[in-house]
Amino acid sequence: MSELEQQIKELIVEALMLDDVRPEDIDSDAPLFVTGLGLDSIDALELAMAIDKKFGVRIRADDEQNKHIFANVKNLAGYVQQHKSK
Repeated sequence: MSELEQQIKELIVEALMLDDVRPEDIDSDAPLFVTGLGLDSIDALELAMAIDKKFGVRIRADDEQNKHIFANVKNLAGYVQQHKSK
């Protein structure tokens, strides 16, 4: 697991106040929505804002790739890595 994936897992737990989940319990390949962590659209919005604040990466609500970007931690980390401010 990459350091960025670990940071995103920690951000998910902190930003979404998942008191009953530890970052190490989140599988990088597991779905974040519906099954897996069971996040919803409000969680996605909060997570997108937290990613923007921490990494300077904006994820637009109308981006057609959002389903893919938020599919799992691995995809999210890849998107952040690709768009992170240098």
